[in-house]
Amino acid sequence: MNNRIDRKKLLIGAYILSDCARTEAHIRDIKECGVEMIVCLRTPSKETLDLFQKYGLGCIASGIVPGWWGGDGENAGKLREKNPTQKYVEAAAKFIDHPAVWMIDIGDEPSALDFERYGEVVNIMRSLFPNQLPYLNLYPNYASVAENSDSQTLNQLGTVNYYEHIREYTEKVGLPYISYDFYVYPMGDAGLGMMYDNFRIVSDACRNTGRDLWYIPQCNGRNEQDFTTVNQMLFQAYCGLAYGAAAINWACWSPGWWCNNILDADGNKTAQYDKLRVVNAELRRFSERYMDLRNVATRLIGFSSIPSVKNHPSLNVKDSVDNGFVRDLRVDGDGALVVGEMVDRDDPSRRALLIVNATDYLDNAPAPRTVRFRSLSENVKIIAGDVSGGITCTPIPGDSGMKDYSFTLDNCRAALVEII
Repeated sequence: MNNRIDRKKLLIGAYILSDCARTEAHIRDIKECGVEMIVCLRTPSKETLDLFQKYGLGCIASGIVPGWWGGDGENAGKLREKNPTQKYVEAAAKFIDHPAVWMIDIGDEPSALDFERYGEVVNIMRSLFPNQLPYLNLYPNYASVAENSDSQTLNQLGTVNYYEHIREYTEKVGLPYISYDFYVYPMGDAGLGMMYDNFRIVSDACRNTGRDLWYIPQCNGRNEQDFTTVNQMLFQAYCGLAYGAAAINWACWSPGWWCNNILDADGNKTAQYDKLRVVNAELRRFSERYMDLRNVATRLIGFSSIPSVKNHPSLNVKDSVDNGFVRDLRVDGDGALVVGEMVDRDDPSRRALLIVNATDYLDNAPAPRTVRFRSLSENVKIIAGDVSGGITCTPIPGDSGMKDYSFTLDNCRAALVEII
């Protein structure tokens, strides 16, 4: 991808760093929270970048080249006119490179009507900025589409549906990742099916084209009374990993949008800081082995209490899963699981499952669930993000040489199960 980003590591980033939060103490706090990249760092000074380099951090710099935001769709199809090639050439002439500038922001949420031009922009950027990869983030699937009601006259996606939006991106924009944001907590149960379908479409496209999946979840809240919990953060991140995410970029570190970000407007840490530090540390316990694996499929089990998921035909929700190397994978009671099927990148015969207890994603009454499956293997290894959770695995003799396995998984937690 880019020699300043280690693709063998799970990348954990966060959006926005205010001018008042660029002291050495602030940047040390970023490092100690487990974040290694600030996304959309606007016009960073050399002093700020030197501090980033000192603490092993990088940034996606904004304000280097002409910006772009799709917004409500009113700008669709106008990128070529508003950002001609000469603007990028002029920007490159003023640019002073720095090792802490890992990528350069070229836009956010474009319409598919601008994908052809963005393909050209990517090629221009690679010539003008050989040390940085361009950064482009896409709409989620709840952006409006052509079939929407007459009152929604602007088509943000520029296509008739989200699948076509992602397909056109992969055909026209030569970037080695797909980045998008999806904020489930303002939406509630009605949006949960859309969230999983967004994962499904992007994950499929990444597998089919050899791209990385970059996912932007929220650590902030839509309203002043909304404080995203540790479990809610973990739920979003682990679901991303179950669909093969290689980067988790949190929104937001400093105020960018919404409320209760990691820092307040004066650069002071909020209660969200310690929550995110716990979450990132847990993700790191998974990440080394996780990044040795690649996602080959993702299954949903249960969800009987959430119609937007259970009744969403594209998600193909089951009560159990048989996939050849595990059989009758299920969850007790009214539980719900997101199951990412993985293989070792160097040895595809080695199989693994990333299993997420997604029963109570709202974190209203979190409770553990028992996960069960059968396997011919007598060698099962489990890595749990919450090492204090007491996860155990008990083999019991079954039929025809099968072994029955079970373990308990806390709500919104995950286990990486290797079948060796």
